[in-house]
Amino acid sequence: MRWTLNNKADAAKIVQLQESIGVDQPIAELLVKRNIETFEDAKAFFRPSLDSLHDPFLMKGMHEATDCILQKRNENRLIMVFGDYDVDGTTSVALMSTYLKSLGFEILSYIPDRYEEGYGVSYKGIDHAKANGIDLIIALDCGIKAIDKIKYAKDLGIDFIVCDHHRPGDNIPDAVAVLDPKQEDCNYPYDELCGCGVGFKLIQALHIKIGKPQKEIYKYLDLVATAIGSDIVPITGENRILAHFGLKLINSRRRPAFKAILEQTKKSELTITDVVFMIGPRINAAGRMKHGLLATELLCENDIEKVKTLAKDIEEFNASRKDTDRTITGEALKLIKENKEEERFTTVVYQPHWHKGVIGIVASRLTETYYRPTLVFTKSGEKLAASARSVKGFDVYDALESSAEFIEQFGGHKYAAGLTLEETNFEKFKSKFEEVVKSSIDPDLLTPEIQFDSELEFSDITPKFIRILKQFAPFGPRNMKPTFVSRNISTTGFVKALGEEGLHLKANLVQNGVVLTSIGFGLGEKKEIMDSKENFDIIYTIEENEWNGTTTVQLNLKDLKKSN
Repeated sequence: MRWTLNNKADAAKIVQLQESIGVDQPIAELLVKRNIETFEDAKAFFRPSLDSLHDPFLMKGMHEATDCILQKRNENRLIMVFGDYDVDGTTSVALMSTYLKSLGFEILSYIPDRYEEGYGVSYKGIDHAKANGIDLIIALDCGIKAIDKIKYAKDLGIDFIVCDHHRPGDNIPDAVAVLDPKQEDCNYPYDELCGCGVGFKLIQALHIKIGKPQKEIYKYLDLVATAIGSDIVPITGENRILAHFGLKLINSRRRPAFKAILEQTKKSELTITDVVFMIGPRINAAGRMKHGLLATELLCENDIEKVKTLAKDIEEFNASRKDTDRTITGEALKLIKENKEEERFTTVVYQPHWHKGVIGIVASRLTETYYRPTLVFTKSGEKLAASARSVKGFDVYDALESSAEFIEQFGGHKYAAGLTLEETNFEKFKSKFEEVVKSSIDPDLLTPEIQFDSELEFSDITPKFIRILKQFAPFGPRNMKPTFVSRNISTTGFVKALGEEGLHLKANLVQNGVVLTSIGFGLGEKKEIMDSKENFDIIYTIEENEWNGTTTVQLNLKDLKKSN
């Protein structure tokens, strides 16, 4: 593990902020590192306000989109709401369908089949719209690259409104409106919204146009927060406001779907991380193992008995997904060893029988093991389909673009993407991708990195410090949970290995007479460092541990090493 300081903060700005908001130096340093440098910045950060949401009409295409939708209401036309099969797509469809129905629209919700239709806008979906006399499709979390498909729809007399957040290609689809803040000529002030976030901006604009109070649409923010967390978009600016208030709604358990999904959890208050690991995988499991429309139905349903049945089905899909993912990961690791590919700069594996619904999860697992850009392929109809994952600091989307001569189509983000290609091009692509990564990646990026915000003394960790630290939430990209380093640590003598085969560590740590408890998941092999009687350094986050009604401060160790 590389321990690296997360960008240096300007000392003068830290002192200035300390004085203007009355906090200790470590807190001021954390804030300056998040570009919070003034009293006003700090107020906006610590007191998120829905009044600070941007005017949706600043987004290119918003006037055209709202005019078109409201015209369809006057004509009493059926509208198709089309979204992808992942969490962002299914929450987007639930959001848009529920909202438009509340305005009196007749809606046909459509999620493509992961196996028959693949990612994004599909010809089958367009044909289904045509067969039902639909002449407007609202596409959410997809569509920015569907040039040919949207042209096909237009030739059939079907218009599109695209609500996407992925990077556009060289051309933009010929739609009534394309809402995507990542378009170069879009001047919207915040371009990191997820697909559901762009959908929310559209319903915000519609609500303004029909002259209704904004507070009526805030009930959908639980869906937006779930998408923000699950799609790993930055939790800054507008996303932070949406996530903050959405999380409050999730914790109120007002939506029957979330109440049913969270029935088993003992946690009274969920964080965004809990949403990502408890709600996200279950919504995703429907699209992976059966059909994404089941997740949308669950999210929209208000009948408690139906919700319980759907939630039970989705729980079973999730259990099946876990088993499948475990099996394929084992097969992939064996394949890498058999082919002696441990020394490559990339991991590219393929088996025709692997389940397409879990190859993204397997790619993430392989990235954790070998820590290099990874692609997991399976057979999908006549083609091969893959999920790509990357390591921190390396843009896998750019690497795919440089290997595009052997790819049929691809899309995604810096750290996660999907692609299809002809089976005859697999080996050529594998070689090209390795060559591109080898020639462009900084070798340091192939060693896992833990970034820390600052060095702390145990004496800095006061009740006031912890109280303020909690207000930095919700955490996520560009506002990660603050991570600290403390040096020259020893133990009270209590050091214990926990779990199967002693995988985890629990210890009472001491620095200058201050004692704090700690837990280190997966750090069992480092027990000897604590047992050696020599001082050591630790890198950690701070959390509160609830046990039998008592709350105590606990350091969550990420790594440790002998002090110099």
